[in-house]
Amino acid sequence: MSAFRTLRNERGEVLLARAKWCSGYWCRLRGLMFRRSLAEDEGLILAYGRESVLESSIHMLFMAFPIAAIWLDAQGRVVDKALAKPWRLAYVPRRAAQYVIEARPALLERVQLGERLTFSA
Repeated sequence: MSAFRTLRNERGEVLLARAKWCSGYWCRLRGLMFRRSLAEDEGLILAYGRESVLESSIHMLFMAFPIAAIWLDAQGRVVDKALAKPWRLAYVPRRAAQYVIEARPALLERVQLGERLTFSA
């Protein structure tokens, strides 16, 4: 299975052409820490084994720039989104999520709560 996915909205529009799939503990923990920048079409998909509020929470320690954080449930529906700022201890979704998308802040304007997103290899 490819380490990268393409993220699309319900209309089939590509939101991220290169989203790295992170399902392992260390990949999720590291996230985007220590990165200096992120391309417009690049991001991370943090994948968890089940829906959870606590497990899908993120931190922004050691981050040099703000990011869009978008939480999806098991069906790919957007349950929350936030502009995550550097050096904040935690961002917790309002509802349980199984996936977290981390990307450039502009993605927040292109995604709506309740919308279904899909990712494919």
